[in-house]
Amino acid sequence: MSYIHIDSTKARTYDAIVIGSGISGGWAAKELSEKGLKTLVLERGRDVKHVTDYPTTNLNPWELEHRGRVPLAILKDYPIGSKNYAFREDSAHFFTKDAEQEYIQDRPYDWIKAYQVGGRSLIWGRQTQRWSDFDFEGPARDGFAVDWPIRYADLAPWYSYVEKFAGITGNKDGLPTLPDGEFLPPHEMSCVEKHFQKQVSQLYKDRHVIIGRAAHLTQPQPIHHQQGRAQCQHRTLCDRGCPFGGYYSSNSTTIPWAAKTGNMTLRPHSVVHSIIYDDKKGKATGVRVVDAHTKEMIEFYARIIFVNASPLNTNLILLNSTSSRFPIGLSNDNGLLGKYMAFHSYRGRVLAEYEGQLDTTNDGRRPNSSYIPRFRNVYKQETDFLRGYAASFSATRGTYQRQEGLGLALKENLHNTQLGNWQIYAGMMGETIPKESSTVQLDKQLTDLYGLPQLRISIGYDDNDARMLKDFHEQFTEMYEKAGFTNIRPVDTKRTPGNENHEMGGVRMGGDPKTSLLNKWNQLHSCKNVFVTDGSCMTSTSTQNPSLTYMALTARAADYAVKQMKALEL
Repeated sequence: MSYIHIDSTKARTYDAIVIGSGISGGWAAKELSEKGLKTLVLERGRDVKHVTDYPTTNLNPWELEHRGRVPLAILKDYPIGSKNYAFREDSAHFFTKDAEQEYIQDRPYDWIKAYQVGGRSLIWGRQTQRWSDFDFEGPARDGFAVDWPIRYADLAPWYSYVEKFAGITGNKDGLPTLPDGEFLPPHEMSCVEKHFQKQVSQLYKDRHVIIGRAAHLTQPQPIHHQQGRAQCQHRTLCDRGCPFGGYYSSNSTTIPWAAKTGNMTLRPHSVVHSIIYDDKKGKATGVRVVDAHTKEMIEFYARIIFVNASPLNTNLILLNSTSSRFPIGLSNDNGLLGKYMAFHSYRGRVLAEYEGQLDTTNDGRRPNSSYIPRFRNVYKQETDFLRGYAASFSATRGTYQRQEGLGLALKENLHNTQLGNWQIYAGMMGETIPKESSTVQLDKQLTDLYGLPQLRISIGYDDNDARMLKDFHEQFTEMYEKAGFTNIRPVDTKRTPGNENHEMGGVRMGGDPKTSLLNKWNQLHSCKNVFVTDGSCMTSTSTQNPSLTYMALTARAADYAVKQMKALEL
C-alpha cells in the first residue's frame, strides 16, 4: 500500500504550479513551461479552447435570438456580472453566474467573475500602457502606501519582452509620463479627434491627445504567425472571443504556446482551497484543490508556486492558507494581507457635440480609442487631491432619422438616415489611494459552494475620489469649450467599485517585510517559493490600464524563479 501512496504522490508532483490561467497566469504558464519546468496550471472554471469554444464569434446580428439583448431569464443569474461593459447576449457565456461564488459586501462592490481557461483575458478592454517612474515613485513622493521596491528601469526590458510577443499597437509619442514601447502600426484617429489633439497641443503644454495603445495585431510579425494568429479584422466583436487571434488573450497566445512545449498540464474545474506550508521545511510544498464536480479535496505538489487567481481570489487563497507558522494567512506576519486594496475610478464622463467638419464622417470600425495621459499632479502637487487621472477619448459622427409625417412619408423619412453632429466622449480612469481600511477578509461563518470561506469586501470611494472627479469634469469642460464643442454634459456614472475589472492590492510589493507582503521579485517575504504576480501585488494603481504591467512583472518573476531554482536557492 505504501508503494501505491508513493506512486500517487509522484503523479501529483510537478516542478511548478500556477494558480489561474488569465492574463498573468497565462504568462506564468508560458514562461515556466518554456524554461523546461513541468508545470501544472490550475483553473477553477471550465476549459475554453481558442476558436473551438467561441460559440457566437461568427454569428450575424439577426442570428442572435434576442438581437444582442440579454433576456430576463438569464439576467437573473447575473445581477452583478451583467453590470460589466462587456456583458451581452453574445458574450454572457464568458461570465460566471453570481451564485457560483457568493460574497459579502460591507460596502457596495461589484465582483466581476469569468471563471474559465483564459479568465477575463477573453473580455478585457485590451488597453496597454507602460508605467513611468512618475507612477513607481508616486507613493514615496506623495506620502501614501509604501515605496515600490522597483522602478521603471527594472521593468522596461520586460515590457519590451511581453509587448513583442503579445503584439501592441501604438505611436511613439515621446511622453515622459507614458514611456514608448515596441509598437505595431497605430490605429487612426478620426478627424475631430485630430482637431482636439491640435487644439490641446496649442493651448496646453502639459496635455496630450494620442491614439490609444492596444493589444491588437495591426501588422502581425513572424512571432505572431508562429502563434497561429492573424491580423485584427476590426470587427469589434472581441468579447465573443476572436477566431483570428487578432487581439491578445491567454487562449490564443500564452496557453497554446505553453502547451506546445509538452511541459504544461492544464487542469480546469479545480477550485484552489489553500497553499500547503510545511513548518519543518520552512516553505510551501503544494496546493489543496477542491474538484468542482466531485467536491473531492486533492493535493498537488511543486517546488515553486505562482498565485495568479485574480486579486480577490488570490487574497482569499492566501488568507485561507493557514498553518502553525502562519495562523492568519500565508506569510501574513505583519497582518497586512487583504489590506490596502484599491481600484480605478471610472465614474467620470464628459459628453459633447461638435458642429464643425460636417463634410466629413468616420468609416468602418476601430477596436480602440484615443487617449489622454495623466496631466495632473505630475511634477508637483497642484490640486486638492492626490495623484490624477487619464481618459479615453473618441469622436464619431452621429446619425438620426426624421420621424415627421404619416404613412409613406414617415416610412421614407425613417429609411433616409441622416448624419448629425459629431458625438464627443471622454471617460475618466482615476487613480484611487490604497488605504488600510480598504480590505478583503474571510468571513468566520459563511462558506461558498466548495466549503471555502466567503470573502467580506470593504472597498469604496473617498473624499479624494470626489475631488478628483470634480476636477476631471472642470478640466474637460474647459478643454471642450476651447475646442469649440457644444452641448457639454459632465456625467457622474456612480459606477460601483469593482465593475471595471481593475481591482488591485492586498498582497502589495515593498522593500520592508514589516509593511509589505512581497519583495521586488514578487516573492512572499516569509515564503520565498511562492510568487504573486497578478493585480494583488500592486502597491499603487497609477492611471494606466494594469494588464501590461502584470504581464511584465510575471515574466520577470518567472525568469528569476527559474534562475533561483537552478542555483538551488528554491
